[in-house]
Amino acid sequence: MRLSQMNGGARYSPECADNDMTFDPNASFSLDSVPRGSSAFDLGMDLNSSPDLTTRKSPQSQRPKPSFSPSSSACCAAASIAMSFPTTGGPVGEDTTMPPTMLHGLAPETRSTEDEARLMFLYAFLPKPPVSTSPSLFCAAAADDDDDKNDRVSRLPDDLLLRVVSLLPAKDGARTTVLSSRWRHLWRSAPLVLVDTHLLRGERRPARAGAASRAVTSAVSAALESHPGPFPFASLTCSFMNTADRRLLARWFQLLATKGVDELVFVNRPWSVRGLRLPASLFSCASLCRLYIGAWAFPDTTALPRGVAFPNLHQLALGCVVMEDKDLDFVLAVSPVLEILSLFGSLTPLRARLTNHSLRCAQFCLSSLEEVAVMDSPSLERFFLWRNWNERHVKISVKIGHAPKLRVLGYLEPGVHMLQIGNTIIKAETKASTHTTVSSVQMLAVQLQFGLRSEVKMLPSFLKCFPRVETLIVESLVLRDPTSSNLSQKIWRKTSSIECVQSHLKTLAFHEVQGDHNEFDFLMFIAENAPKLERMFIVMKNGLTDTERQVVVARVGALYSTNWASKDCKVQLKMSCYPIGGGSWSLQAGSDLSVDDPFEAFPED
Repeated sequence: MRLSQMNGGARYSPECADNDMTFDPNASFSLDSVPRGSSAFDLGMDLNSSPDLTTRKSPQSQRPKPSFSPSSSACCAAASIAMSFPTTGGPVGEDTTMPPTMLHGLAPETRSTEDEARLMFLYAFLPKPPVSTSPSLFCAAAADDDDDKNDRVSRLPDDLLLRVVSLLPAKDGARTTVLSSRWRHLWRSAPLVLVDTHLLRGERRPARAGAASRAVTSAVSAALESHPGPFPFASLTCSFMNTADRRLLARWFQLLATKGVDELVFVNRPWSVRGLRLPASLFSCASLCRLYIGAWAFPDTTALPRGVAFPNLHQLALGCVVMEDKDLDFVLAVSPVLEILSLFGSLTPLRARLTNHSLRCAQFCLSSLEEVAVMDSPSLERFFLWRNWNERHVKISVKIGHAPKLRVLGYLEPGVHMLQIGNTIIKAETKASTHTTVSSVQMLAVQLQFGLRSEVKMLPSFLKCFPRVETLIVESLVLRDPTSSNLSQKIWRKTSSIECVQSHLKTLAFHEVQGDHNEFDFLMFIAENAPKLERMFIVMKNGLTDTERQVVVARVGALYSTNWASKDCKVQLKMSCYPIGGGSWSLQAGSDLSVDDPFEAFPED
């Protein structure tokens, strides 16, 4: 018997079109038209695929099916998991009467725009399992000679067979127990990757609570009870849990803690249930290295026993979670090696205070925040803020204290954030000093409405706080009230020197350009005052009319006539890949510390 693997399917990754225009400000220049590029917006989810998981026989040799001996308890337990789902009718979990908008487990008429964005983030950024159901398995027996008819795979050493089984989805791993007596003990001896979507035909999550979701929950329970562990990766995202499931939840985490789990993805559907918290035994999972929690209420950390901790936790993601300030403080305090913190879609207002000596990356997006303060984070390298809000309709306080290694920061929003450096709140008239600057930041991203004087007036003050910025990313936001544009063209003429522009700025990326003269007044200011500028990257907003695109092209061309401070700067103009606007920053890009451009502002690189 030979086990072979057939590669199936390919992951589609959309890319921006390569159409661009480049000009040298010291050479002749003309632009007649803008080639348009387009791209689908990829959430990274494929909910309609139906991977082929079959066992095939070689046509040359029809061998009898392996016998199944119920005398082995391990074999029985494995078989019960492998056969937990019906094989007739439509795919389990797929309700043909349910519209595709129910994929998040919540009817569309009950979702607000904010809910939709939160759920999109929650499911789009689920960590990818280390095993896949895309390749299919088949058995082939050669018929050329008698030796080839023997079971050669089963004669391989245990360590190699264990490796083979550990790379299989849980359901297929359990099936190997019925191949022969040689395989019977291997499933229980190999580490188990448990992904509940792999237990569903088509890997499509149930749209609502019912027989399919209960079957998944039962199968997960059977796997956790029967397999001795460890679990290198467990992803449980299909169950609809409510207050009646408290004992089951406690049992699951007790088993995970006892048997060992390295990476855990745990999402309730569709939202956290009022009165149902994660069990305190979550903090007993001392082996955890990576934890992704979605749509749950956090445990009451004040009631936890003394000494609980996450001694090995390196990465923590909290999505659509109900928690209090003290809960976040507690997690940071008991995670001595935590490097990456991502918090998005928070369902309760937070005052986040970052005090952790190992933290290297912190991300907050689509959350209700009153304050985000970097108090004492000597290892922090990246600090991301995106589309957060304050429910009290006042600015979010963004404080930067002790963060000597902070290199990447964004997106700062003058209209949304009240920036504080040390003990100084930054205002339009604030002068740069050693007490109001963060010299370590080299990459800065900002978002603002260029039609509002109050926001544009704060931009120079923000830039002065980061004197050594070499890469600046600017996103022009659509003016929420077009009648409120009140910007004077003289604002940039009156702006005093900005150190980062005059001494360090090498690259400028200006995204979502709409053609407003206020945007080009800023670009002109940069062109005339940045002697070290090597590249100006301009991305035109998608969805502009032909007339609006012509205006953008004409104004980009007009930049040629200005007195450039840099004699070597190249300017590129492209159409945005994203029809809904905005950049391509993501939680994955932000948390990947090996990526030099986490904002993905320069797609041609």
